[in-house]
Amino acid sequence: MDKIKIGDTFSHNARFTQANVDIFAQITGDNNPIHINKEYAAKTPFGTPIVHGFLAGSVFSKVFGTMFPGEGTIYMFQDMNFLAPVFVENDYVAKFVVIDVNEEKHRAVIKCLLVDREDKIVISGQAKLMNKERF
Repeated sequence: MDKIKIGDTFSHNARFTQANVDIFAQITGDNNPIHINKEYAAKTPFGTPIVHGFLAGSVFSKVFGTMFPGEGTIYMFQDMNFLAPVFVENDYVAKFVVIDVNEEKHRAVIKCLLVDREDKIVISGQAKLMNKERF
């Protein structure tokens, strides 16, 4: 398996269903009606239910733990800026760019973005990861 280096990129398609949102609300207890009630959401500026920010951001964790860098990854830090709503049943792309690697400590800093169909950034952030095989 190749070592990951500065400048490497990765992307992954994402979509959040209402069923995903409902389960997340049940697990977390965040039952804000903006997420789970179509009639309520229709009366908001968004007009439709929006995905919980942390559910949308969880795509970063999915990618890091299973794809890039993948198995053996230890999540050390994540910040996220929620820049625009993430809508239920819309298509998004999670994009990653490696911005720093410390081979001695097997750590990397990765820029994380979630973008919509128009390539508008809806979530931005950075993660610090450790992976003894990939960094």
